[in-house]
Amino acid sequence: MGEKVLMKGNEAIGEAAIQAGCQCFFGYPITPQTEVAAYMSKRMPKIGRIFMQAESEVAAINMVYGAAGTGVRSMTSSSSPGISLKSEGISYIAGAELPCVIINIVRGGPGLGSIQPAQSDYFQATKGGGHGDYNMPVYAPASIQEMVDLIQNAFDIADIYRTPVMVMGDGMLGQMMEPVEFKEREKREIPEKTWAATGLKGRKEHNVINSLYLQSEKLEEHNKKLQAKYAEIKKNEVRYELFNCEEDCDLIIVAYGTTSRICKNVIKLAAQEGIKLGLVRPITLWPFPTEAFDKVIDKTKCGFLSVEMSAGQMVEDVRLAVNGKKPVDFYGRTGGMVPSPEEILAKVKEIVGGAK
Repeated sequence: MGEKVLMKGNEAIGEAAIQAGCQCFFGYPITPQTEVAAYMSKRMPKIGRIFMQAESEVAAINMVYGAAGTGVRSMTSSSSPGISLKSEGISYIAGAELPCVIINIVRGGPGLGSIQPAQSDYFQATKGGGHGDYNMPVYAPASIQEMVDLIQNAFDIADIYRTPVMVMGDGMLGQMMEPVEFKEREKREIPEKTWAATGLKGRKEHNVINSLYLQSEKLEEHNKKLQAKYAEIKKNEVRYELFNCEEDCDLIIVAYGTTSRICKNVIKLAAQEGIKLGLVRPITLWPFPTEAFDKVIDKTKCGFLSVEMSAGQMVEDVRLAVNGKKPVDFYGRTGGMVPSPEEILAKVKEIVGGAK
């Protein structure tokens, strides 16, 4: 603890999970996140924990379901098509109220796509992804250090709310190297796992892990319970960063993950030309930080610009948050193309009417 080490993003993910107490990792190789599984395959057996390369992504997520059902901290990682294959299992895990952490290092899509970075899994992550009325907390780190911190926090959130939690980065975050520090974390109070399927342990009846309710009244009751939990998460677990928004702005950019780092450079470039920009950076993509927009809505003259490595997904949540009070524009690159600061600045000038 306390020393910085230079690590590749994917390997830092593995170490962060280990230090957070992950006992079981089940995965399947897919670029650009294969090094997560490779790192866990080396480290986990040495410290008496479980690593298993499953025969498929479908098998991996169901192994997570089984391990999580016993109450141990469990994780899987994949990239876009692999997460699609896991979606049914994620819905089962949400329905059975099991805690686990899911890593998605997003690649270009749709289909097989490319191994280049993208943010085109936003809808999949934040709108349920699998079937049924469920949500899960989704964190979007902008650096390897933040990714490490959020993974360690994700295990706590999963246990506190009995929910799957996703940490979503892109191929760039997975493959780049940065200095990271594995800090002493603030300990959150974790409820005792009295629900876990671990044998009778003095109880009269076994705990049963299940998401099947044949009576509609019972299933609706279960759904209402889940929705009440999601309301609590929305109330307590929203995270975001407001950057350069202290004073009035010509325009406020909205961006997350790697794209937000590029946009901070855009803010510097624009300032040299007399254009004042701010940035709203969602850290939780779900729950979406609607409250951040309430704080800055009166500080932007020309509204908001959502910048994404997608054809336009988060922009829908931005429009809902802004609720028609100001214009919302969009700029995106797709298929693994990363927007340059100069491209984004050109879009900014188009909106605000050129350099001041």
